Amino acid sequence: MTGLTGRALRVTILIGESDLWHHRPVYTEIVHRAHAAGLAGASVFRGIEGFGASSLIHTQRLLSLSEDLPVAIVIVDDEERVRAFLPQLDELVSEGLVMLDDCEVIRYVGREGAK
Repeated sequence: MTGLTGRALRVTILIGESDLWHHRPVYTEIVHRAHAAGLAGASVFRGIEGFGASSLIHTQRLLSLSEDLPVAIVIVDDEERVRAFLPQLDELVSEGLVMLDDCEVIRYVGREGAK
């Protein structure tokens, strides 16, 4: 997708790094499905510490090393395309948090020559 500017919708998914979908990380499955759906972009960010609905603190600190650090996946596109993608998140995210935010895209430019 090119030319994404102006009003958009951002979906942020917070899950655990070790969450799996058919032996594959959930975050990987989300990114690949977002790409296949033609969404403008998706990025995965690994957290260094956090907790969620379970109230268990997950951290990367050496003395309490966790194998299930928090992961955030952020996807931005126009509202219609993001909302059309939400049923796939319902299928993939069994534990975690899915948030929607209105946002404004100021600049969306790919690398020259990239396909």
